[in-house]
Amino acid sequence: MIPIRDENPTRRPAIVTGLLIAVCLGVFLFVQPTASRTLDEPTTDELVDEIEFTYEYAAVPCELIENRPLTAREITATQVTGDPNACAGTPDSGSLVPFPNKNIWVAVIVSIFLHGSWLHIAGNMIFLWIFGNNIEDRMGRGHFAVFFLMSGIIATLAHVAVQLDSTVPVVGASGAVAGVMGVYLVWFPRARVRTLVFITIIPLWPRLPAAVLLVVWFVSQFYIGNDSGVAWMAHVAGFIFGVVAGLVGKNERLRT
Repeated sequence: MIPIRDENPTRRPAIVTGLLIAVCLGVFLFVQPTASRTLDEPTTDELVDEIEFTYEYAAVPCELIENRPLTAREITATQVTGDPNACAGTPDSGSLVPFPNKNIWVAVIVSIFLHGSWLHIAGNMIFLWIFGNNIEDRMGRGHFAVFFLMSGIIATLAHVAVQLDSTVPVVGASGAVAGVMGVYLVWFPRARVRTLVFITIIPLWPRLPAAVLLVVWFVSQFYIGNDSGVAWMAHVAGFIFGVVAGLVGKNERLRT
C-alpha cells in the first residue's frame, strides 16, 4: 500500500518538513556519487566511488560497537567476499584504516540524509510529506526538527543492537520517517488517507483510515528478513518511539 495524500489540512505551511525533504534530495542529487541514482548499470568506477563515499560518511554498526573506523580488510571482506558481519574486533596496530578521521557518531546523523536509490528516497519522501506536515503543524517546527533527528538516531541504534558485527553501512531516513508515522497513528488515527493498493495487477485508490494503513505497514516490517538489505528493526524502533512520543505529547496536552 502506497499513500498518495491525506485528507488532514494544516493550519500553517510545513516549512521544516519541506526543508528536510530538500536536504535529502539535495544530498542525493548533488553530494552522493552517481551510482545510487543512475538508471543504467553503474560503471565499476561509479560503484567504487559510491562504496568509498558510503563507508566514509555513513554509520556502520561495527564501528559504533568497536568505537573505531573499519579497516580495509573488513571493508574488503564485506564488499568483495560478501561477508556482512566481518567485524574483526580490535585491529592490529599495522592495519590499514581507509578513513582514520571519520567521526563515527556524527555519521549516525549523516546517515539519515543518505539514500541508496531513487526508489529508496522517493518512498521515504512521500511518506514524510504526507504524514510529516500534520505532525510539524501540531508539534511545532523546532520540536519537530529535534524529534525527527531523535527518531533517526534511535532507529539506527536499534538496528545496531541487533546487528552488532555488521560491517554494512546504514543509510536512509526510514527510521526517522517511521517515528513521524508513529505519532500520526496516535494523533490522527481516523484521518483518511488516499492509498494506492494493488489487488493482483488491478490498482485501487481507497480512502483508508490512517490507523489501518499505518498498522499494516508496521506489522509488515516483521516479515522482512535480515537478508533483505532492509534495516527493519530501525523501522520498528522508530515507529515505537513515535507512538510513545505521541502518547506522551497527547497526555501533556490533556493536562494543560
